[in-house]
Amino acid sequence: MFSLRSVVGKLWLTIIGLVAVILMILGLFLVQSLEQYFSQSEDQIKNLEKLATDYSSGASSHPLRDDEYYQMANELLELQDARMIALDKSLTELNSTATGNNEELLRFHAVDFFSEQELASVLSGSTVEKQIPYNAKKTNTRNDYIAVAVPTYANPDNGSNEIQGAIIIYQSLKSLESTQWDVFKLFVIVSIIGFLMTTVFAFFLFYRITRPLLQLKEAAGRISKGEYGTKVPILSSDEIGELAKSFNVMGEDLQESVRALRREKENLASVLRSMTDAVMTFDSEGSVTLTNPQGDKIIQEWNKITWNPDIQPEEGEETSRIPVDRSIPAPLQVMFRDVVKEAREQTDKLHVENEVWSVAMTPLHSREGVRGAVAVLRDVTEEFRLDKLRKDFVANVSHELRTPLSMVQGYSEALIDDIAGSPEERQELAQVIYDEALRMGRLVRDLLDLARMEAGHLEMNFNRTDVGGLLKRMHRKFSVLAREKDIRLSFELRQEDLLCMADEDRLEQVLTNLLDNAFRHTPGGRRITIKAESCSYKSGPGCQIEVIDEGQGIPAEDVPYVFERFYKADKARTRGATGGTGLGLAIVKNIVDAHQGTITMRSKLGQGTTFTIVLPCRSCELA
Repeated sequence: MFSLRSVVGKLWLTIIGLVAVILMILGLFLVQSLEQYFSQSEDQIKNLEKLATDYSSGASSHPLRDDEYYQMANELLELQDARMIALDKSLTELNSTATGNNEELLRFHAVDFFSEQELASVLSGSTVEKQIPYNAKKTNTRNDYIAVAVPTYANPDNGSNEIQGAIIIYQSLKSLESTQWDVFKLFVIVSIIGFLMTTVFAFFLFYRITRPLLQLKEAAGRISKGEYGTKVPILSSDEIGELAKSFNVMGEDLQESVRALRREKENLASVLRSMTDAVMTFDSEGSVTLTNPQGDKIIQEWNKITWNPDIQPEEGEETSRIPVDRSIPAPLQVMFRDVVKEAREQTDKLHVENEVWSVAMTPLHSREGVRGAVAVLRDVTEEFRLDKLRKDFVANVSHELRTPLSMVQGYSEALIDDIAGSPEERQELAQVIYDEALRMGRLVRDLLDLARMEAGHLEMNFNRTDVGGLLKRMHRKFSVLAREKDIRLSFELRQEDLLCMADEDRLEQVLTNLLDNAFRHTPGGRRITIKAESCSYKSGPGCQIEVIDEGQGIPAEDVPYVFERFYKADKARTRGATGGTGLGLAIVKNIVDAHQGTITMRSKLGQGTTFTIVLPCRSCELA
């Protein structure tokens, strides 16, 4: 659309301005020429005066009323838009009946140009010249005139100075005014034509120049909206055509670059989504700008936790304008401040409830400084736990082996030094050495079994197992020990012929370890009960076995850790000669897991402990 702010409007204004300047310069030269031309009107009066003098001399050589002379003179003067009037001394016109083609010139008389005083001065020998302006009342015409009056002498050739009349010659300035008006009209017409041609040329430029530019503008707008394949037609081979070619090449390169960036973005997004580590990106104000699914999950979970109120924002830091679900979690705030302030990478381990996280935070730099940070979080809870177990394992194994080894070494030295004074004493020392050797053997065997289980090399032989028969056998096995410790051992089988698919030897090992723990921690006069019954497990039939004692129980804070290796509720680690190795419950847990079952424990300090084993439906059959 045509507008003064558009390129077409600016070009039109520019060209119009140039044309106007050129016309103004041309007008100035024209005015100067006309002024120079019109300035000759003064010379015209002198010429007219000379002409009047010449005619006056000619009239002196003819009789005053020689109409033929005046007629011929007026015919000649009419060619120059001029006329002659002859007067006698009485100021009577001698050629008042003169004829001619120019009726306007015939209207005038001497009194139309000169007054009586002026004519009297002419008769006295003076020459009077005068320019008569337009006067509608007298002449009924719109032309100006110049007139010259000169005296006529009788016989001037004989030297006579007698004045016999006057000659008046007047001439119309109509030709000069007509020329001026024609020039003005021509100038106006040329100006109008110039402006029209300029406008037509401007619209020609609109079609030839601005149309491709508008197409480029529209194409650029479409590209800004994401239509990177947009191209403009090439209508010419000039600079605009080259610009269109360059624009199309730029669009193709931009489209390819956007595709490459999109592929890189998708690859980066895929990498972030597939990472098990959590990735978070923060801006300088502490707002989360980018996360992968793992990072977003952590933010949602951590922002629901009530943190230590001592963690407060620094002075001048605004956090209220950041949504809670997009703000830095409290455990990362201190590290984030240090990273942004010091502009260097930091690593640390964070303990969040029962989890341990390894955090590596790196600053994001820009020309203005640090614009944020990126944090990578890895859940190292299992590694931390395993490292702790490794350290505890080494400490416990060292302790468990050092005690029997010390006893073996001490009693062996006693035998070597022949400290025992009687065969009974030597027999007693040898028995202690034997018992400690058995204890070390059990420890080594349990360690090997546990290592095979955790490595997945545990061999399982599943067969149809009579759970009731197994419990009766276990009852008979521990009956002698029960009588020795004055403990009542009983079993309850609420359903006969209870069968399941299990490894009977491993299941017997489980019950042996559980009963061994029960007898070790149950004082005399108390009860130990073994139960077995059918149950439902995972929407199917199952088999439930319980070992219940009335022993000293386990403290509540130790319950979550009883199935870990070498974990002992009595922190003093004191054991008798038949003390456990601290691996029994860990072995029980692995065997039950191999049966794809579950084992749970309930305990109350001073009232006893209950272990419950549930085997899944596919390994249990009721007959």
